[in-house]
Amino acid sequence: MRIQVRHDTVYAYATPPKYVIQKLRLSPRSHEGQHVRRWRIEVDKDCRLIETADAFGNVVHSFTLHDHFEALTISVEGEVETEETAGVVRGAVERLPLALYLRETDLTEPNEAIADYARKFRRDDSERLAGLHDMLADLHAHIRYDTGRTDSGTTASDAFELGHGVCQDFAHIFIAAARSLAIPARYVGGYLVQSNGTVSSDAGHAWAEAHVPDLGWVGFDPSNGVCVTEGYVRVAIGLDYLGAAPVRGAQAGGQTESLAVNVHTADMAVQQ
Repeated sequence: MRIQVRHDTVYAYATPPKYVIQKLRLSPRSHEGQHVRRWRIEVDKDCRLIETADAFGNVVHSFTLHDHFEALTISVEGEVETEETAGVVRGAVERLPLALYLRETDLTEPNEAIADYARKFRRDDSERLAGLHDMLADLHAHIRYDTGRTDSGTTASDAFELGHGVCQDFAHIFIAAARSLAIPARYVGGYLVQSNGTVSSDAGHAWAEAHVPDLGWVGFDPSNGVCVTEGYVRVAIGLDYLGAAPVRGAQAGGQTESLAVNVHTADMAVQQ
């Protein structure tokens, strides 16, 4: 599948800030089943984008701005070719030991309710994939997708108690449950094209990966109840949302920052 992505992040400031620094995890890497044909990041202010990589292997761009301004737009536009791999991720940059992906974070620390829930899906290593599939289906059936009940700071435990959430919350609950079973798991941020060929939304997509013996990392999307398909573009990984957030930054001065995000993805074969 050839997937086209357009992602705009627009900040507006009631009072111009004196200084802004931003870190962007907006650039996908190529690996088996995902080939980045072209990709471009633009900032509508005069600045220098510095490219590095973080400990997870994510491509990170950073920039600083000192001039006074009332608005800032960061735009991404690109095209990625994907192939079906049944959710198995191979050939990606792997810099950290599996044990690190058992580490709890504030957003993914399981409470007793999640730990009790996860025990229903405990299997031995030879049946781990089946257990994860069962948990994927059960979470999708019992947690309601709802954009109005949680925010980016909602923990897995809070979302599980609410029984509502968005893709970020589904991923955090899945990760928390998997780690409570001593299964390495991690958060993935990226993009998704639905079966109708196009998606426009106010955010990217998020899912989880869990490690399965003899397969390696496998992508699970509990908000849609499926393993990752060729309709997914994998951009950044982390222990939780904060480690894979597409845009994070800080500013000095300025007041009342507002943020608007528009993401458009399309299957180019459907568009033609």
